[in-house]
Amino acid sequence: MPHSRVPPPIEMVALARALAVRPVSAVRKARAGVVRMRRAVSRSPRSLFLRELMAQPLAVGAICASSPYLAARMAALVDLADEGWVVELGGGTGVITAALLAHGVPAARLAVVEQSDRLAAHLRQRFPAIQVLHGDAAELPALLARLDGAGASVRVRHIVSGLPLLSIPAPARQRILQAGAQVLAPGGRLLQFTYALHGPSPWQQAGLVCQRRERVLANLPPARVDVLAHAPSA
Repeated sequence: MPHSRVPPPIEMVALARALAVRPVSAVRKARAGVVRMRRAVSRSPRSLFLRELMAQPLAVGAICASSPYLAARMAALVDLADEGWVVELGGGTGVITAALLAHGVPAARLAVVEQSDRLAAHLRQRFPAIQVLHGDAAELPALLARLDGAGASVRVRHIVSGLPLLSIPAPARQRILQAGAQVLAPGGRLLQFTYALHGPSPWQQAGLVCQRRERVLANLPPARVDVLAHAPSA
C-alpha cells in the first residue's frame, strides 16, 4: 500500500488561497477527487477479489489471489509447441491468465472458466481476445462445446487450475475432478497450485498421476505446483 503523501508547503498555501477566494469551487473539486479515487480503488482487481470472497466465500475459496510470481511459474510449465487448447479453471481477477498470455499462449486458444458473474465480466473486459466461459468447472465438457470455432471436438492439451479444491465440498469437488480428467487429451498436462505443501493431489482421485511437483516458497503464503497427466497406456 502506498504511503499517504503530505502536500508540500506551496500546495498547502495554494489550497488555502483557493478556499479563501472560491470556497465552494475548491470543496467541490476536492470532493470530486475523492470520488475518483474511491472508484479507482473499487475497480481494482484486488478489491474485486476481496468483494467476491466476502460475497461468495465457498465459491471463491482461496484466502488470497495467486501472486504474479506463482502465476509465472505455472505458465512456464505450458508447452508452447503444443497447438491444443489451454483451459484455465478459476480465472479470478486474471493473474494466471495474464501470465499465460505473457508466456506466449495464443489468445485464440486460451479459454478461461469462471463461475462468478462479476469476475467473468471483469475477465472479458480485461482480456477481450480470449474466450471466457461463465459457468461451473464441473460442467467443463458442456462449457467447452460452446467455444467459438472449436467444432465438435475440443483438444485440450493443458489445464491450468487455480481452483481451491480442498475448500470445495467433496461431492462438487469430485465432479470437477472427473470433468477435468475427462476433457484432458492423452499426453496432455494438468497444472494445479495448492497451499497444502504435503499430501497427494486431489486430481489423483480421478486417475491422473503426478509427474512432478515444485514448491514456490517466494509466494505468500508458500504454494506447491503439481504437474499431472493420464497414466501411460499399458
